[in-house]
Amino acid sequence: MYIIPAIDIKDGRCVRLFQGDYDQVTVFSEDPSSVALRWQAQGARMLHLVDLDGAASGETRNLAIVSSIREAVSIPVELGGGVRNLETIASLIERGIDRVILGTAAVQDPELVRAACARWRDRIVVGIDARDGLVATRGWKDTSSVRALDLARQVVELDVQRFIYTDISRDGTLTEPNYDAIREFVSAVPVPVVASGGVARLEHVKRLQKTGAEAVIVGKALYTGDVKLRDLNEAAEEGE
Repeated sequence: MYIIPAIDIKDGRCVRLFQGDYDQVTVFSEDPSSVALRWQAQGARMLHLVDLDGAASGETRNLAIVSSIREAVSIPVELGGGVRNLETIASLIERGIDRVILGTAAVQDPELVRAACARWRDRIVVGIDARDGLVATRGWKDTSSVRALDLARQVVELDVQRFIYTDISRDGTLTEPNYDAIREFVSAVPVPVVASGGVARLEHVKRLQKTGAEAVIVGKALYTGDVKLRDLNEAAEEGE
């Protein structure tokens, strides 16, 4: 297992939301690129970027910031938020984004997922964000009637190579991950799963290793200093 620091971008700044609520936002930096360099210096193997404005609006909004981060760091970068068509995916990959995350599109446009996976293979990741087991879309503003596990089983047939599973109720709460839900999700699909939401202590990473998750995205706990990235990396590597 490895650790992926999250950089959520809203209005050009590095922020964190509480349970995906856009009205409960904390700004941690005016310069996301400096944050990216900090995580790289502390041993990050990859960065997880989210364009929160793009997720809510349906089109990428922070491309200049994303590009500056990509130029600043040498480690792989993945990005989600507002990606709804092949043209946007192509543009992001041309900008050097290593993995593009499709979220809302997996619910609303499965043929886009199929076409993207056929063209870019493992550079496409499907992000499934669940609230009480149901898939949330549009930057978590809407909750669908689709069960997360049902969606995962459906879209994996589109040749999806990797999932990111986020439990919204745990995201930004500094409580703990939903281990049972993650374990169930990992068991439901035959491809790697990255877990997200709730990590606040080293023991959380150690317990997540037992779920079978490939990696874990960590956000707020890194920014508040509840945990250190180097310590998380060491805990994750102990199980490798």
